[in-house]
Amino acid sequence: MSNILWKSLVVSPAVLGATLLVSTTAIAAPKTTTEVSAAKQLGVTQVAQQPEILAQTTIDQVNRYSNEGNQNNSQSQVTSVSQFSDVQPTDWAFQALQSLVERYGCIAGYPNATYRGNRALTRYEFAAGLNACLDRVNELIATATADLVTKQDLATLQRLQEEFSAELATLRGRVDSLEARTAELEANQFSTTTKLVGEAVFAVSDAFGGNTGDSNKTVFQDRVRLDLQTSFTGRDVLHTRLSAGNSQAFSLRDNANNPINTAEGTQTYEVSSTGNNSVNIDRLTYEVPIGPAQVYIAASGGRHSHYAAVNNPYFFDQTDGGDGALSTFASESPIYRIGGGAGIALNLPLGKGGGILGNSSITAGYLAREANNPGLGSGLTDGDYAALGQLNFSVGNRLALAATYVHGYNAAGGSLFDSGSTTDAFGDNVRVGTAQANLLSATNGSSSNSYGVSAAFRPSDKLSISGFVSYHDVTGFGVGDDYQAWSYGVGVALPDFGKKGNVLGVFAGAEPYAFNRPGFVGNDIPYHFEGFYKYRVSDNVSITPGVIWLTSPGQNSNNDDAFIGTLRTTFTF
Repeated sequence: MSNILWKSLVVSPAVLGATLLVSTTAIAAPKTTTEVSAAKQLGVTQVAQQPEILAQTTIDQVNRYSNEGNQNNSQSQVTSVSQFSDVQPTDWAFQALQSLVERYGCIAGYPNATYRGNRALTRYEFAAGLNACLDRVNELIATATADLVTKQDLATLQRLQEEFSAELATLRGRVDSLEARTAELEANQFSTTTKLVGEAVFAVSDAFGGNTGDSNKTVFQDRVRLDLQTSFTGRDVLHTRLSAGNSQAFSLRDNANNPINTAEGTQTYEVSSTGNNSVNIDRLTYEVPIGPAQVYIAASGGRHSHYAAVNNPYFFDQTDGGDGALSTFASESPIYRIGGGAGIALNLPLGKGGGILGNSSITAGYLAREANNPGLGSGLTDGDYAALGQLNFSVGNRLALAATYVHGYNAAGGSLFDSGSTTDAFGDNVRVGTAQANLLSATNGSSSNSYGVSAAFRPSDKLSISGFVSYHDVTGFGVGDDYQAWSYGVGVALPDFGKKGNVLGVFAGAEPYAFNRPGFVGNDIPYHFEGFYKYRVSDNVSITPGVIWLTSPGQNSNNDDAFIGTLRTTFTF
């Protein structure tokens, strides 16, 4: 046997070991991202995405590693390369395989007579092949029938072993450590299908301005959400979200120091607050691709913004909590807060690439507020509901457009922008806008037809501009119950301002308002101005100071302007 063969037998394990060492390091240190790319935020539906879950990927890698060699992949020695059904004379390595098999008897195959030369090599397969070669070497040495091994060959082999001893020892130690860590992970992993995503929001906030400032004190409030994200196929996701909070909205006051019946200035972390940190399930939804469509099913806590693209990057936070704008108004168009609860929705692509329908899609959804109630006037189809249809268009990754229509029905005493809440008290279920725009007839049911357009434009990676306009035509079933409401807003965001992951945002617009409604005082437009700066301390902690300025609260310019200052800290895990 030549010196080259001997050196190959020794050097090959070392080279492969070094390769495995690099692979192990890559698995142990996955790359983390601190900011979703702006391209994904433009016109992309905020759905499951996901679910390439980092922790789940790691578990899958561990499972694959731990199962290596457990299947029927044992190798057996062959005596001729022709015994391999998947090796042809035209293969580029045919001569090398033929030499190793027929000259040295040093290649093992699989029981089904295949060599599988184009697939990755596992540790078990390498061990089987190396063992076959070493057995052949021992046989040659034992028989000593030919002058195949010389003292010079043995000296070279010993020298190579000594040269690579440190590397082999390091590799052996790292493999042992990896096996121990793998065993610990398998024994203590939370679930092979479920990832736990948590968010905790701490906020110090106060209200200022005239009677509003005198009637409110500085507060320290919180909200916590634990989202169990379960994937059964790797492409679907089941959200089971637990929520608790103790926040209460500030009391805006008029010029006579009376409370104003309005939801202006509501902050995102106040949504779904239980008031006393009691825990409830505020979202139970399932998202799965079926053919080209992405299907969304809500059993409880469904929202239109869960499945429809809102085109408001850096202001919108899908968890409606601690990562975007301070207020619910700046977070998304009010049209997405009409109705909610349980139901189904789908997103269907209409075209790709060129053509008039290129990079466009259609979204349709139906959510019922009391789908679980079998009583008359309730249920999936006989109670309060909202049906949404939306056309989505995008031009490259810089411009996204959407046209939205929502048809809703509410029984007597409801509110237009109720987000599907089961409570009817104004302020508990209303997330945005004035009483003139929200309150429906107290004695008759009402239907609504709402129309909206939204757009997001990203001229550069450091600038994003987005905005929306919505019109709401409410038809009551009693005399004098009809009215129209409007809302609009525009936001400018500077991502990575001062530091990667930071966001400076400014938003201005008019919260939902309505004119000339009997029984209501005030016909002025309630303007909303907001500025915030999200500073990312780390991948898991951000601090967001900001201020909200409300003019003509309650649609009455006689009322003093109100200011809300907030320092919000968000922990994600």
